[in-house]
Amino acid sequence: MTTATITLSREGQIVIPKEVRDKLHWGTGQQLIIEMTESGILLKSKPAVKKLRLEDLRGFLKYDGPPISTEELCQQTGSTVDWNQLEQRSR
Repeated sequence: MTTATITLSREGQIVIPKEVRDKLHWGTGQQLIIEMTESGILLKSKPAVKKLRLEDLRGFLKYDGPPISTEELCQQTGSTVDWNQLEQRSR
């Protein structure tokens, strides 16, 4: 475990020592989460948001019924929507 003494600036900023940043792989722009604890504060890396591609969603929705052809999937459902009524409701 690495320990370092740092000083709070007039603006309320701190500098995290390079050795610590390197060890944690924290670069410029790294977002951090600060938590107040009983004994002080805790800094943690904010997990990166994984960007999904369309291919990543393959198999996301499960279907347990019989196989359906592409033509059947593309057929209209026969339901109608009154867009004017929906628009008025949303106001």
